[in-house]
Amino acid sequence: MFHQLFQSHNWDAVKSSIYQKTAKDVESALTKNDRSLEDFKALVSPAAAPYLEEMARLSQAITQKRFGKTIQLYIPMYLSNECQNICTYCAFSMDNKIPRRTLSPGEIHMEAEVIKSMGYEHVLLVTGEASKIVGVEFLEQAIRQLKPHFANISIEVQPLEQEDYQRLIKEGLYAVLVYQETYHQDVYRNYHPKGKKSNFQYRLDTPDRLGRAGIHKIGLGTLIGLEDWRTEAFFTGLHLQYLEQHYWQTKYSLSFPRLRPISMKDAVDGTIETQQFYMKDRELLQLICAYRLLNEQVELSLSTREEPYFRDHVIPLGITSLSAGSKTNPGGYIVAPQALEQFEISDERSAFEMVKVIEKQGYEAVWKDWERCYAT
Repeated sequence: MFHQLFQSHNWDAVKSSIYQKTAKDVESALTKNDRSLEDFKALVSPAAAPYLEEMARLSQAITQKRFGKTIQLYIPMYLSNECQNICTYCAFSMDNKIPRRTLSPGEIHMEAEVIKSMGYEHVLLVTGEASKIVGVEFLEQAIRQLKPHFANISIEVQPLEQEDYQRLIKEGLYAVLVYQETYHQDVYRNYHPKGKKSNFQYRLDTPDRLGRAGIHKIGLGTLIGLEDWRTEAFFTGLHLQYLEQHYWQTKYSLSFPRLRPISMKDAVDGTIETQQFYMKDRELLQLICAYRLLNEQVELSLSTREEPYFRDHVIPLGITSLSAGSKTNPGGYIVAPQALEQFEISDERSAFEMVKVIEKQGYEAVWKDWERCYAT
């Protein structure tokens, strides 16, 4: 289990090691073809900032070699904002007095029709973490209902048991995104004071359960802004390498969600800013390139949390998938477009507009990836 490897690394020692990296360490890492986690520390360190242009060139070349000039498009479909956790950074938090909604089968069908009309074949089903309302049976029914209409169905929901994942895989589940939020165990409970999500180790062990269940793809990541992003990146990279060694038949993706303002009904001005550790755009680009230099195979995904200017400029530099036209509330596409969102969207361009941006840069927008049956 990964938690055994995780416990052998001290957060403060890792952080200190990263910040002690020098220009010489960065230059050494850039000359290698096969980079270690020690090299990765150098690439995410402050010492690497002057080398960002060289990192970007290398990242672009590696990405084109492995993935070609293609960008996969996907879209989230929020099924419910019910949640049994208190998370200090999320609008769906149980203590936030907002109207709650869970889509019915008929409403799911209406949302699916709109998403299909946009051209999408990859859909990410998202819910709050409320096992009694949106548990395995609910997810099983939703996947069964949507599978005839989409090539790939992924989920971002509460962590489940191995046998639950196996049930959903049988219905056609393709991938699961499960973010640790922060790998800093000492502060994790501060951000998650109540609910099942407060169990750090159970969440940490989720990718292991997914690997044993035989899922096709696992998505990892942290919520950037909760803690020092460089140290978070090391532990994410450590986790990724462990999973690839133990569940080598599974594909992996990394996401880069930066904290966004969230709507809180009880807030004086309607929003609350929870970010503690700010990350500049150049630093996010540095992180994207560093991951690509560490791992040629991993898929790198960027959501509509980011501003259009930034998203447009990182398309050739390492990213392999983008969302577009996203709504972050249940029924946001047609059923309840005015409902409270989980977080504010920065890039509100439609899928059609995003395709034009991708093609203008000489890339191809891919709506449908290979079916799993062709890859096994």
